[in-house]
Amino acid sequence: MTAVTPFRVDVPDYELDRIKRRIRDYEWFEEPVDAGWAYGCNQAYLRELTDYWLNQYDWRAAEARLNEWPQFKANVDGIDIHFVHERGSNPKNQPLILLHGWPGSYFELLHLTGPLAHPERYGGKAEDGRDVIIPSLVGYGFSGPPPKPIGPRAQAVFMDGLMTRLLGYKSYVVQGGDWGALIAGWLGFDHGADKGGAVKSIHMNLIGVRPGGNTQALLGTAAAPETAEEKAWAARAEARMAVERGYFMVQGTKPQSLSYAMMDSPVGVAAWLTEKFHTWSDLSNEGKEGGHIENVYSKDKLLTNIMLYVVTRRFNTAAWQYYGVGTEGGFAFPPGKRCEVPTGVASYPREIAPVPPRSYAEKAYNVVHWKEQPKGGHFAAFEQAEIFLDDLREFLRNWG
Repeated sequence: MTAVTPFRVDVPDYELDRIKRRIRDYEWFEEPVDAGWAYGCNQAYLRELTDYWLNQYDWRAAEARLNEWPQFKANVDGIDIHFVHERGSNPKNQPLILLHGWPGSYFELLHLTGPLAHPERYGGKAEDGRDVIIPSLVGYGFSGPPPKPIGPRAQAVFMDGLMTRLLGYKSYVVQGGDWGALIAGWLGFDHGADKGGAVKSIHMNLIGVRPGGNTQALLGTAAAPETAEEKAWAARAEARMAVERGYFMVQGTKPQSLSYAMMDSPVGVAAWLTEKFHTWSDLSNEGKEGGHIENVYSKDKLLTNIMLYVVTRRFNTAAWQYYGVGTEGGFAFPPGKRCEVPTGVASYPREIAPVPPRSYAEKAYNVVHWKEQPKGGHFAAFEQAEIFLDDLREFLRNWG
């Protein structure tokens, strides 16, 4: 087993000074008079956010919160992986790895550590506690970069290596959203217990890897929808993505061109990421459509996530994953194959990539748990922690 080294977040003062200088020197420009959020990140809100960033946001306080949980680094196949590893109250339970995506980070899952590892401290039972592992994906945050773009199937190899070869677990459970959901799918498919691997079960709040087929889909082929319900879902998903996939096509084809601008501009990174948190989240207030981004996220939460791209200088290698998924063959399992480990699915109503009907998901997964949630969007764990935890706990009690 390769050495696992303790890690603490401690960004040098000179780096924080450099970031503040870049923000302070940013030269603002015009936007359409009717802009709002329709053309991208709303400038009025971005100015408000950057003013807060300069004058009120406390990165050292954020660091202290990040360092409340034990963090480590370990080398997996030549790349240093950063991760939180909290030993739970009941080590007899299966360990759980939580996987983030883009434009998120391990920070969006960190608040789940205590309730899952030590539920007795949050009104639950110690017997339900378990080891919790939250990594930064390869190329993200404090993890090292790959030498070239990799996709979710390759990420799954690194995550399984972390859990089995580095941490020594013989069996574990996976939860994922966004890219984390695709990685979870490939972990179940390639490293599942049914194939002699260590993955016992998976839980996802997005269906990323679809059943294989011969119908052209984004970056690959997938099984065609068959029932009226499946066809309605496909039309709804296409309508949503028609106005949202621009970022994907840029990052999936020319990520380096975008990165030349972003790596030089903390304000640019903030705009690119904040717009996604605004557009992809359920910002409704008391059931009303729309709403302000701070109905869900405080400025401190938004900025800590942004800082994990800026202080680590990982915007570019995180964006590479969109290119990497294409080189792996896209978003579908091989035709006629599916992930056979027990699978839980949570469907949130404001998910930008709507979860398909159960009938379609079952073509790709051994679905044993299905939950239609009352509210929430793409960043489910970040937006609706209690709803997310209740569902995940139910799945874990039965299948984890």
